[in-house]
Amino acid sequence: MTCVSVIIPAHNRAGVLGRAVASVLAQTWADLELIVVDDGSTDHTAQVLAGFDDPRLTGMRQENKGVSSARNLGIAASRGRYIALLDSDDYWLPEKLERQVRFLAESGLQICQTDETWIRDGVRVNPRFKHAKPAGWFLEKSLELCLISPSCVMFSRNLWDELGPFDERLPACEDYSLWLRVAVRHAVGLVPEALVVKTGGHADQLSRRIIGLDLYRVYAVVDLLRSMDLTAEQRALAVASLGERVRLYAQGCIKRGKDEEAMRVRALAEPFLG
Repeated sequence: MTCVSVIIPAHNRAGVLGRAVASVLAQTWADLELIVVDDGSTDHTAQVLAGFDDPRLTGMRQENKGVSSARNLGIAASRGRYIALLDSDDYWLPEKLERQVRFLAESGLQICQTDETWIRDGVRVNPRFKHAKPAGWFLEKSLELCLISPSCVMFSRNLWDELGPFDERLPACEDYSLWLRVAVRHAVGLVPEALVVKTGGHADQLSRRIIGLDLYRVYAVVDLLRSMDLTAEQRALAVASLGERVRLYAQGCIKRGKDEEAMRVRALAEPFLG
């Protein structure tokens, strides 16, 4: 069995995709397969992939269905004991996979992530304190903020079989939804080295294109309460988070004259809030 399966979803990112692919193929941990899923690109993504001559690289293509669908398709086709994700606009330092494979083997954990360097519009920026990556059990913090970065994470196939896939109904916050399920069941390890370069600031970035991210976070917490067998403490934390998110979202809707939307979201959460 291949040790690590790396999945890169790509949609019209030909200008940066080659850098991401090259950073995977240059890893010091060579026992890997790389699956790039072209999510209906209309640029020259196919030509970029054709420029690499490495048997570990496989390209797949689907019609444009979104990042969750692309990741799910790639993982379904993979064979690795461990799964690592990489966004097409990010890239890795050479020892990233080796550090994580050894960390998981030694710790016995099912998931870990590394630290990262942030680049915005070509300039390095320092993450705020609230974005510092924690380690261990941190459901409460995860409910407040997405604290696992896709490009930094590695997890076991056993964990994926237990808690996957990504929710394809969500156009955004699909990773937040999965990481909430993970935080309920598993401690998350941290390799405290910045082994990922995370870039941002471009106009096609999902977080800049999707308006109303709070709504999808509400959906994610509702799904957690519906689908997971939570302890009393975990349920209380989730309900408190849901109540606050719904309050803020509804408040914003009313301010913009969208009273019906406010009522709809309140009704969605009502069975859990009492």
